[in-house]
Amino acid sequence: MTAGEAAGPQDGGQAAAAGIPPEDAAAGEEDGSEPEERTQEARAAQRELFAHTPGFILGDTAAFGGSLVGGAQHGVSGGQVGGDVYMGGRTEVHEHHHHGPAADGTDSSGEIPPAHLDALAAVFSDGPAFAGALRRLREERVLVLSGAHATGRSAAALMLLHRLGVRAVHALDPETTPGALSGRLSRPGGHVLRDLPLSRNRPLRDTHLYAAREQLEKADGYLVVTVENSPHLPGVMPCAWVPPSPPDVVRAHLARRRPDGDDVDRLLALEPVAEFLAADRHPAEAAAFAEALGDYDGSEPALARLADFGQAAVEKQCRDWLRDPDTGLRDKAFLISLAVFDQAPYVLAAELADTLYVHFQRLQHPEVPPEIPVFGPAAADRLTLARAHGELRGEPTEWGSVPQFTAGFREERTSRVLLTEVWTRHPSARPALVAWIGQLARDGRPLVRTRAAAATALLAAADLPSTMALLVDRWATSRAFGPRVTAANTLTLAQLLGAPVVLRLLTQWCSDGHVGRRWTAIRAFGLLAPLRPDLAGPALGALAARARADASNKAERDNLTESAALLLSGGPGRRRGEVLAEFVRLLYLDTPAVRDLALAAFVRACDNSEDGALVGWYAESGMYEADAARDLATLWRTALGDRAHTRPALDALRTWVYVGGRRADAAYAVELLLPALVVSADDRKRLDHELRTLRAEDGGPRPPLADHLLTVLHPATTH
Repeated sequence: MTAGEAAGPQDGGQAAAAGIPPEDAAAGEEDGSEPEERTQEARAAQRELFAHTPGFILGDTAAFGGSLVGGAQHGVSGGQVGGDVYMGGRTEVHEHHHHGPAADGTDSSGEIPPAHLDALAAVFSDGPAFAGALRRLREERVLVLSGAHATGRSAAALMLLHRLGVRAVHALDPETTPGALSGRLSRPGGHVLRDLPLSRNRPLRDTHLYAAREQLEKADGYLVVTVENSPHLPGVMPCAWVPPSPPDVVRAHLARRRPDGDDVDRLLALEPVAEFLAADRHPAEAAAFAEALGDYDGSEPALARLADFGQAAVEKQCRDWLRDPDTGLRDKAFLISLAVFDQAPYVLAAELADTLYVHFQRLQHPEVPPEIPVFGPAAADRLTLARAHGELRGEPTEWGSVPQFTAGFREERTSRVLLTEVWTRHPSARPALVAWIGQLARDGRPLVRTRAAAATALLAAADLPSTMALLVDRWATSRAFGPRVTAANTLTLAQLLGAPVVLRLLTQWCSDGHVGRRWTAIRAFGLLAPLRPDLAGPALGALAARARADASNKAERDNLTESAALLLSGGPGRRRGEVLAEFVRLLYLDTPAVRDLALAAFVRACDNSEDGALVGWYAESGMYEADAARDLATLWRTALGDRAHTRPALDALRTWVYVGGRRADAAYAVELLLPALVVSADDRKRLDHELRTLRAEDGGPRPPLADHLLTVLHPATTH
């Protein structure tokens, strides 16, 4: 079954989100008729795409791969790994293993082997909170150590007791209840109760600690209880655990592996090491990285393994989040939502996470009505779980920048890896994800719609056939234009991410029998070429081929014109001179329909005064490139002399004059261009009339630049 066969029309909600009346959204048919729709102008759609797409897609390093470095796969994700490698997670035993060799059974009641404590002490780094915690434990005999997951709080608990010099450390049964705690403290020495589960119905009260302290004084013992940051500690003042910095953890482990310490600073200065430590790393990850760094022998393969370690750590963290039964469904929904809205306003990630949570509940328990608690976890707790940070910064809107509290993963690869992981390794979640992303694509907010396209592009890079069938083709074949814009955005971003065969798909869709697929491909080519200058030629060729074949539908002709005009718009790394040459070639070497497309698109591109428009490029650099200046003058002359395009071309020339009134370089450029537009007396007469009748943008008298251009047009006459 093809993507087209698997897809069906979208509902009318997408049309409403795009500002399309319901009656218009229902008007189109697959035979080529189009609704009378006020679709979004291509340049406005391009601005939204540029403004709201995650930076890693539009940047120079848009393409990414799993754990491939130099053609070889390394790290945990590379298949076979020698030895035990742990990279963090929710279970505290992982933290212990990272800090030294573990013994079996340390999580059940009984004495922890002294060898394990000694090995842990050899690599343990205190961190900023350790000294204060040790002082409180010595004075009070009982200490509640609170902290986030995977921050090393259990290892810290063991080391606090070890530093006291107790004869033995006993691990209490994790199922010990707060009420039964004092009865378990009859032996002398140290006691540790790790990850005590707390809830509203099972709090740890100050009275429980008073009873424990009395028993510890009798038995000459000490107790450390580790808990998550929790509100269920009435009367208790926990000691907040702050983990050591990743570089400190690495140094501690290297000191054991390399006692002389001569080359530790050199190792920490290696580029892959600095990059890894710059991210927010849990002690467990830093410890595992230190073990790999300890094996570094200076070779290129060893350096490649270090470079790939961070990717492997991110992959494992994402797998742990999704498969851990202790991570609630609502938390998983938030993690996925944050992956879509990484570096966007936190409120969007939180709001739309609950929408995804509803879809998950319906999928997992269809017989039970879904529920969302009105008041959920605090933003700080959610961001801690996600290993993310938040900050107040300006968010672009159509009215200007407004301050928003934005949130993003500390490790920038997390969003890509997490979305790929949930899509490819948890197929049972796909129905909920598809429904949710479809909702995002129908949202009235440009940022939400664009992020829906960006997320779908990531899914397409991971599994193109399924993503096309379940999402993209349904949008492309919609009767409304709004979903088609989302489909075009998705395919544009998927190509930037290196998704396979997208370019071939777009070329085929340009001649597809379905008008929606043709429209989508045409728009996508227009969006793609400014971002990938090397694709400008193939894009223009595909658009010309469609015009040559018969673009008789008005909406399709307009889309061809707008998309071809985008090829001359501003964008990273544009080579507009080369595109102008292609436009000139189409004037003389192709059919009348293609010639008409080239002129209409050129005029549309000229009639633009925004930053990065053709007039600005010509004033800044184009006029100084002989070939580009010649081709641009040729297109101007041809458009002005073609009866079908004369009026739009004169309107575009007015735009250039208005820009020249605000920019001295643009005024000079128009002054030099004007004589090249005059070949015949009719040319001079046409331009003379336009300049004489020109009024200021606000309707006032003729602008001074127009008077000056008249003297350029008639050098022997004074005006």
